[in-house]
Amino acid sequence: MPQPPSPQPQDAVPAAPTATTLWFMLLALLSAFALSQAYRTVTAIMATGLQNDFGLTPASLGAFAGLFGLSFGVTQFFMGIGMDVYGLRRTVLSAFPLTIVGAALSAWAPGYPWLMLGQLLIGMGCAPAFLACTVFISRHFPHARFAFVSGVAMGVGGLGLLFTGTPLAWLVARAGWRSGFVLLAALSALAWLLIWRRVHEPALPGPAPEREHWGTAVRRFGALFVLPHSLGIVLLGMVAYASFLALRGLWIGPMLIERYGFTLVGAGNMAVAMSLISLFSPALFGRIDPGPTRRRRWVVNCSLGISALYLGVGLAPHAWINLALVLAISVLSGYSILLYSDVRSSYPPDLTGRALSLYTMAMFLGVGLMQSLTGWVAGWAQGHGIEPYRAVMATIAAALALGSTAFRFLPASPLLHQQNAEPTQNLHKNWL
Repeated sequence: MPQPPSPQPQDAVPAAPTATTLWFMLLALLSAFALSQAYRTVTAIMATGLQNDFGLTPASLGAFAGLFGLSFGVTQFFMGIGMDVYGLRRTVLSAFPLTIVGAALSAWAPGYPWLMLGQLLIGMGCAPAFLACTVFISRHFPHARFAFVSGVAMGVGGLGLLFTGTPLAWLVARAGWRSGFVLLAALSALAWLLIWRRVHEPALPGPAPEREHWGTAVRRFGALFVLPHSLGIVLLGMVAYASFLALRGLWIGPMLIERYGFTLVGAGNMAVAMSLISLFSPALFGRIDPGPTRRRRWVVNCSLGISALYLGVGLAPHAWINLALVLAISVLSGYSILLYSDVRSSYPPDLTGRALSLYTMAMFLGVGLMQSLTGWVAGWAQGHGIEPYRAVMATIAAALALGSTAFRFLPASPLLHQQNAEPTQNLHKNWL
């Protein structure tokens, strides 16, 4: 007797990843971001050794520090499109080996041109590091938690800043600046292996989107520039993080050593204090995010307040006043996470990844320009008998004030007026 046909098995639907799985993947991505933070701040500790070995002027030192930001920022354009076309995992795994090569080249560099080539490769390799984290959070965590989770991510990534404080200062003081690049190259290789092993981006709900051609992706990216509210975001984005990184990543060490007679390890201790604060301040600002309708006012007030603090650092007559002002800057600089939330709220969902890429590109182009500009200003000030750090801090303060003013008076996204601010005390209900 013939058997009835057996029912065809239905297509298996992959189970949604758990919150723990998502956090493990995010932490793996953050390992690359932490190293990116370390690379972009090594100059503050290596400056004295580089000047002694290669006879660098302040302008050359600023160009070296700024090249990371410039190469990082320019490459954002390709990384943002690459993540949309090929995915986060493939983009990060393809780019990050350049970081390992660049660090090894820097450790070997027999002269300044080779050192600059190494810095160029490091910046290109680190380009997808934080963008991958923010896009991952935007896609796989609740929208209401974006500011908080991004703040936590920025804080965890700040562990890289801790490395370039006292630990790197101790290593450089004993084994030279080249040993720092050797260690960073080894850590970068381990981070690449961790991402290769742990990160497998889960599928988004709904039908899989059709893969875009590069030409279409480029045109859609370019469309962001013609939106009226993009200009204010870009202008403040170019100076907000750049102001903090110019201090933490370039000038804090030389300023404390030359102005107040600190040792290299003593300056490293101060860099560690700034880094410790940066672990928590973004998450704090993310936790108290006032929502789309009030967030921009908070951003403007914080950035103008920090501008005034930089003026104070430039004029501080005593070391303890300088240190207090620097710590205050470190606390308030956590407000920059609110700018990421503003970007997230200012564009429709299909443009979020590109918008975050545009903001990150502006942010790191600003880092490169700020560090190069302040290096030139320091050299100009020395040539005219002006205390260089006073001129540098005044330049940073002026740039931040101009960016804040542009953000305040240029148009805001009409989407912000359509979104109701959710009370922060209820945000825990949206947790995964």
